[in-house]
Amino acid sequence: MLRKVTQLYEFTIQATDGGVGKVQDFFFDDEAWTVRYLVVDTGYWLFGRRVLISPTALKRPDWEAEVLPVTLTREQVENSPDIDLDKPVSRQVEEDLHGYYGWSPYWRPSGPGFGLGALAVAEMIAGTGEKENMAQEQREDPHLRSTREVIGYHLQATDGELGHVEDFYISERDWAIQYMLVGAGNWSPGKKLLVAPGRIATVSWPKSTVYVGLAREKVKDAGIMTQSG
Repeated sequence: MLRKVTQLYEFTIQATDGGVGKVQDFFFDDEAWTVRYLVVDTGYWLFGRRVLISPTALKRPDWEAEVLPVTLTREQVENSPDIDLDKPVSRQVEEDLHGYYGWSPYWRPSGPGFGLGALAVAEMIAGTGEKENMAQEQREDPHLRSTREVIGYHLQATDGELGHVEDFYISERDWAIQYMLVGAGNWSPGKKLLVAPGRIATVSWPKSTVYVGLAREKVKDAGIMTQSG
């Protein structure tokens, strides 16, 4: 089943021994279009500190009660690495976080052909200078984006503006983003369009614009147009 991201804001994160805080945001990977972290505001418990929790720590959600139970204790969360979420989250910060909790790093695929991790395999076929550049890029830009930030971005087709991002639909099963919910704007008033990440050509983060490599009518044919979204 798919869930709107905005409907999950303010859900309670419940540790094994009590409440942790409320969901404030989600950080997703802008290459895989998958949620990597829930941003949780701990409120008065930890003096408004915000912490990151991986979806891998979630147990079965209680959608009706708006509660997301996790396999963590309050003490674990309290003693987790302190992260300044007003700055971009670096790969080193992620390394520290995953090391602390014992989470498997998502950026190091495992299985046949991936024993060394994707970056290491790529490095094996690259020159020395390229290896250093790739490693530096991985450390500095893990490609994490805020759903709150991207909501409001403009969508641009090859022949004009499509509208703006109003929400995301994510899968309960793997927390992958299945669609962006887009208000179609003046070219189709009152309509909503569901655009899959696979239809996106590129994103200009500085310009807050998502580019789709199709004309507007083609996007409408390829996507799903609804009345109310």
